[in-house]
Formats: sequence, C-alpha cells, structure tokens
Amino acid sequence: MKKLTLLALTLGALSVGTGCHRNTREAAKDDMEETGDKAKDKAEDAADATGDAMENAGDKVEDATDN
Repeated sequence: MKKLTLLALTLGALSVGTGCHRNTREAAKDDMEETGDKAKDKAEDAADATGDAMENAGDKVEDATDN
C-alpha cells in the first residue's frame, strides 16, 4: 500500500512538473516573440527618424543654395 501511494505521488509530481515546464517554455517563446516585435518596431522608428533627418538636411541644403 505504501509503495503504491509513493508511486502515485511520484507520478503526480512528475506530470505536474512536465506541465509547468511546457508552460514556462511557451511563456519564454511568447516573451521572445514580443521582444522581437519590439526590436522591429524600434528599428522602423529609427529608420523613419533617419529618413526625416535626411529630408530636413536636404531641405536646408536646398534653401542655402537657392539664395
């Protein structure tokens, strides 16, 4: 009787541990995807800012050469 109880407890603990590991792995995957999306957004923002700065510089050069 004690052996069966210990076996049941051990198997229960293992199955709970496996479920937790799966949830942790999926949460980590979701976090990595979110981080990737944020990095992509930051890169796009930086590209937009660079494009705006280049356009402003071009406008200044154009204004300076018009006079």
